[in-house]
Amino acid sequence: MATDHHHACGHDHGPKHIYVYSPASAVRDKAAFRRAITRLEALGHEVEVDVDALATHTRFAGDDATRLAAIHRAAASGADVAIISRAAYGYTRILPGIQYRKIAKAIERGMRWVGMSDFTAFQSAVLARTGAVTWAGPSVEIDWGAKEQPDDIMAACFDDLLTGHGEGTGWRLTKEKPRADGSPAVPDLFLRSAPLWGGNLAVLTSLLGTPYFPQIKGGILFVEDISEHPYRIERMLPSCCMPGCSPGRKPWCWASSPSTGWPRTTRATNCRAWWTGCARRSRRRCSPGCRLAMCRPRSCCRWDGRFHWPWRAGTP
Repeated sequence: MATDHHHACGHDHGPKHIYVYSPASAVRDKAAFRRAITRLEALGHEVEVDVDALATHTRFAGDDATRLAAIHRAAASGADVAIISRAAYGYTRILPGIQYRKIAKAIERGMRWVGMSDFTAFQSAVLARTGAVTWAGPSVEIDWGAKEQPDDIMAACFDDLLTGHGEGTGWRLTKEKPRADGSPAVPDLFLRSAPLWGGNLAVLTSLLGTPYFPQIKGGILFVEDISEHPYRIERMLPSCCMPGCSPGRKPWCWASSPSTGWPRTTRATNCRAWWTGCARRSRRRCSPGCRLAMCRPRSCCRWDGRFHWPWRAGTP
């Protein structure tokens, strides 16, 4: 892959500088980690692994100071992409120690910060403190290091991220029966330049009332949680709709990832009716079944990237 190679589209399809760091839990599957690095290098990319990427301190990749230093080294690396080694717990507790100006400066220079799960905490804080854009996407160990070959859709989405392409992301809505008067059950909606944001719902709600929860004026909230008890989501979801958390008049759209693997005591839950009820009580649109973050194949989406969102009623 030639460094100066450009396609006719005008985007740079050459190899990229990828910085791998560990800001949260420790890497447990080191063989998977090595596979991931090998695969990314085989694609022609320059992969720089942080000096403490494989550090261990209890369940974390080093103590808080070690992980903060790794984040700041990533910001100073000059890489095109900073990607987390593993999606897991540990980001929320170090938010006060992050030097957000350094993160914002790195993003201004073109760095894309990519992650999932508890990475939601970092994304929320960066947006709240600087207004800068980050990315929801795959991690190194779990996705690029899987025993089977990485999913081709995930790989293509990641390549789009690297090259600056934006081919769009969509969801299918189930066809709803019309109302008694013949009008559509769900009227059409078009949000112009609406910010996409969200991720791990538990992390988002834990940030309410802190300086790290962004004030989103309208937009699209995606929820990545899967295999979660419905009652837990129902406890958390309304919190993000309360006064002071959702300023502005534009509606939010709950684009929910599918809930699978529920325990036997929960399987009697009618998932679609439950989501419809959540949407009605929150006065928000709800689109079950998006494929983001925790779902496979993983797509890559700009966190607070501006989207035009056509919501067609009764899409089959």
